Amino acid sequence: MSASPAPGPSLGQRLQRLFLTGLLTLLPLWLTWVVVKFLFVLLGDLGKPLVEPALHGIAQRNPQTFGWLVEPWVLNAIALVATLLVILLAGWLARRVIGQTLLRWFEAMVARIPLASTIYGSARKLLDILQTKPDGTQRVVLVDFPHTEMKSIGFVTRVIREAGTGRELAAVYVPTTPNPTSGYLEIVPVEKITPTDWTVDQAMSFIISGGAVAPDTIPFSPPQRDAGNSTG
Repeated sequence: MSASPAPGPSLGQRLQRLFLTGLLTLLPLWLTWVVVKFLFVLLGDLGKPLVEPALHGIAQRNPQTFGWLVEPWVLNAIALVATLLVILLAGWLARRVIGQTLLRWFEAMVARIPLASTIYGSARKLLDILQTKPDGTQRVVLVDFPHTEMKSIGFVTRVIREAGTGRELAAVYVPTTPNPTSGYLEIVPVEKITPTDWTVDQAMSFIISGGAVAPDTIPFSPPQRDAGNSTG
């Protein structure tokens, strides 16, 4: 008498497999949509004050022909295009003498406003730091979080010293996934950070993609330091 065949997966198991397969298929698309939507909404909101009054004026003068200009999706699309054009224009001007002169004039004007000068100056310094190579300390590092067996990607913004002991401390900005513009700041002893050979672009791709886009290797443990090199 032949043995009966093993029973196949149940309906619930098949549905579970299909669900997981579909989830893993759609997750990268969803992540891309979240990041792109965030950028488009942000850029569109920036451009609305530039185009909304003009579009409303055109629509009011000839509502039958141009009434569609004040539809929300049309308004958002035109605002997005306007913002992109302004960004491209700013980039073009920044490479010209007249643009650099205007930027210095704007920075001088902002410097007279107490709160605005602090925010603008801090943001300007952070962007300048991330675009240049650091002296003596690798820019992209790993820091312990939430414990020593787990790490987070961070950017060293500067190295300071502890009062009294003179020990080197690194100010590390740790961005969050998938929006690297939000994050937190940690002050970490230099000997506790793990330097990497990643560029800022590679680190940003790693963060935004949730770890899916990354080089094949990365150091995990801090480098060993000689006892004679430690600060007393």
